[in-house]
Amino acid sequence: MTTERPSPDKLLQRIYQEEKEVKNGKLKIYLGAAPGVGKTYTMLQDALGERALGLDIIIGVVESHGRKELDTFIKDFEILPRQIVHYHGRELEEFDLDAALKRSPAVILMDEMAHTNAPGLRHSKRWMDIKELLDRGINVYTTLNVQHIESLNYDISQIIHAPIKETVPDFLIDRAESIELVDLTPDDLIKRLQQGKVYIPEQVALATENFFQKGNLIALRELALRTAAERVGDDVQLYRRTHGISHIWPTKEKILVCAGPGLHSVQLIRAAKRLAKKLQAEWMVVNVDTPALQASEDKRNATIENLRLAQRLGAETYILAGYDIVKEIMKFAREQNVTLIMIWKNILPRWKELLFRTLSNEMVRYSGEIDVYVMTGFQDEAQSRAETLPLKVTSPIQDYGISLIAVSLATALDFALFPYFQASNLIMVYFLCVTLVALLGKGGPSVLASVLSVLAYDYFFIPPYYSFVVSDIEYAFTLVVMLLVTQVISHFVIRSRRQVDSAKFAHRQTATLHKLTRRLASIRGVDELITTGVDYIADIFSSDVMAIIPKNGELIIRATSLKGQTLDEKEMSISQWVCDMGQMAGLGTDTLPFSEALYVPLLTLEATIGVLRIHPKAKHQFSPEEMRLLEICANQIALAIEVERLQKNGKR
Repeated sequence: MTTERPSPDKLLQRIYQEEKEVKNGKLKIYLGAAPGVGKTYTMLQDALGERALGLDIIIGVVESHGRKELDTFIKDFEILPRQIVHYHGRELEEFDLDAALKRSPAVILMDEMAHTNAPGLRHSKRWMDIKELLDRGINVYTTLNVQHIESLNYDISQIIHAPIKETVPDFLIDRAESIELVDLTPDDLIKRLQQGKVYIPEQVALATENFFQKGNLIALRELALRTAAERVGDDVQLYRRTHGISHIWPTKEKILVCAGPGLHSVQLIRAAKRLAKKLQAEWMVVNVDTPALQASEDKRNATIENLRLAQRLGAETYILAGYDIVKEIMKFAREQNVTLIMIWKNILPRWKELLFRTLSNEMVRYSGEIDVYVMTGFQDEAQSRAETLPLKVTSPIQDYGISLIAVSLATALDFALFPYFQASNLIMVYFLCVTLVALLGKGGPSVLASVLSVLAYDYFFIPPYYSFVVSDIEYAFTLVVMLLVTQVISHFVIRSRRQVDSAKFAHRQTATLHKLTRRLASIRGVDELITTGVDYIADIFSSDVMAIIPKNGELIIRATSLKGQTLDEKEMSISQWVCDMGQMAGLGTDTLPFSEALYVPLLTLEATIGVLRIHPKAKHQFSPEEMRLLEICANQIALAIEVERLQKNGKR
């Protein structure tokens, strides 16, 4: 096993997560494919063993449904008294959240996580009660059936041919410290149902005809197993990252596709989709945005279109930032535990392969234990040039002019110092000159400055003067060393400059969300929250931003970064569609892609509370990463508004 030292950022993230876990309670979910697999029984059995060790555990809500084996377990625990809720002439017993907070046990057992509470309680759903318990530092054990997971709602509805009204949001499931799968084969589950161990006898026949069909149970079991496996996979990834493990653990197939702006990337993405489907594997598509190469706007937009194609085909897409393309891809691949990399290789003449290092060859060279799948084909000359990694990055003419001027100034300064210093000391002025040129971050001008400095020093300050002839072997050695040292200085200065640029580029995305969250947390009032969010997104994304919020059933402009900005009827209809559907539309999406602006819904857990209209000031398409960041920012703004409204209503 090979290891590398974890980065400071990852260590800080781990420390932050540990501090957060200490402050908040821990959640353990007992997950099953269907009722009757033994989730509640397993939860009580585990809790009984921990209580025997002295842990303070109480029952908040556990339903035995008349099963004697559960009643036996329940009697051994302290049971929190229920509160009585009067609803339509009936008395309902519900979980008493305030009593639980006052009792403040170490662990509280909460059965049926997806349960809907009676009207009039503080929270409408039991998972909301659980979230508050966790936020107050109380550990919670709970049970959940796979059909109640929000992201699986539609798929499972298609399987069982019935709507699922009670769901739990994925973010709370992701928050769980552990998920324990309680599994039972469909045949055994049906047998338990017929023995009356799942429902009362009156409900058995109805359940057998509908939900408890063997085909349904097989499909639900597969989804439960996959959900648990995905969680284990996430735990593996987290362990590898926090412990700095770079060696690939081939626990499952994972494909990484290297995409660019060309048509060959489309072929590569489609081939990856077919292969991923055949292998039942996860797949990702990445592009490396290298500041040194400075891709044109057309190429950048073409790359974004290819990444969107990959998203439509089901891939996760990423835009990486870095100076060394191969290094960044391999680093990302090892972090994600990738087992196969797919790359395109143009068939080039031999002389070109000698002068240029191709991306595919370099990937194979440094892939290590990761397999590399290379697709080949012929491209035209322009595309072939795009697929090679030049040994040095070309620079504009003016940059070379700067090198010439800098060396001329250094030579003039050495002429002024020559009567007072020995010739060997004048070399330092040329070293300074090369360093300053290298700060431009361009390889060509820096190499030119290095060569011109050596030639100027030889011509003007080494005898015989005003000649390139070197009469003394010591001077020849000095010139060679000077050339090598200036080249080394140039290389390391440029590399450091580009690494700084890349670090700034990568840091921007993380800092954006962090700053927005902090700003929203320090502000009160819905209007202030909306205005702050609009101004922040407008500044970060160099766009004109508008918040469109419904009022009395009609959309109105609540805040705008550009005073006096209005919308026509067509744009208001787009905003209404986004608000109704809760989906993004406009620039860069599949819905109304020719629109000049991007429309992002402000989504909360319950509904869409508004729309953000984002119009880039320059001719610019948002990358998938930028759109994902915009969506996250919009969700943060919506969440802050929703919390503010709930607090305001609560005070009333």
